[in-house]
Amino acid sequence: MLSRTTTLNRIMLIDDSEIDLRINTKILSLHFKDSEIMTCLSAEKGLSYLKKHIHQTDLLPDLILLDIQMPDMDGFGFLEIFKNFPSAVTNHCAVVILSSTLDFGDIKRAEANRFVLKMLRKPLNPAELKETLS
Repeated sequence: MLSRTTTLNRIMLIDDSEIDLRINTKILSLHFKDSEIMTCLSAEKGLSYLKKHIHQTDLLPDLILLDIQMPDMDGFGFLEIFKNFPSAVTNHCAVVILSSTLDFGDIKRAEANRFVLKMLRKPLNPAELKETLS
């Protein structure tokens, strides 16, 4: 589990909105200056990266910021596949939902998922994220 003293070497943002990716990348780069920020325009691209580096934990993201509402595969679809990864991957990659959804069902479902640390609202609030990671 991440703590305040943990360095985030790599942060992965998964969102289908290029605008949200740009905004959140900028926010992260200002507050996590030493972190590499990776962006994926779909859940499939995020999963593809994880599969490619499944045995290279040094290349895995320490944190995944995951949108819920995306076409083709939503955030919950990502989590369904993510849960089948080896524990070396699921224990290494902390997942935080970053979404603008107001759907109570989505919120409860995200909060109930054992891989999700917390659900945060867009746009990203760095203080909330740091609090979540501590």
